[in-house]
Amino acid sequence: MAAGKRVTVEYFAVLREQRAVASETVATSARTARDLYEELRQRHGFALEAGRLRVAVNGDFAPWERELADGDRLVFIPPVAGG
Repeated sequence: MAAGKRVTVEYFAVLREQRAVASETVATSARTARDLYEELRQRHGFALEAGRLRVAVNGDFAPWERELADGDRLVFIPPVAGG
């Protein structure tokens, strides 16, 4: 797969536990935030589907269809447990 851009991804909670890192820079050809998450989900075996998460791009919550640009910083935010 040709990598068209490099983005930084930060992980929290269960995603950080599953990935065993707090952040990483990845080369990707993913067009949208959803495409990137699905790519990372396949690569790292994340259990959560995109619909269960929120995504922030460059510090602002964003729709999953947000197109990515080289240098973007994404945060995938899993649901908070509580009761």
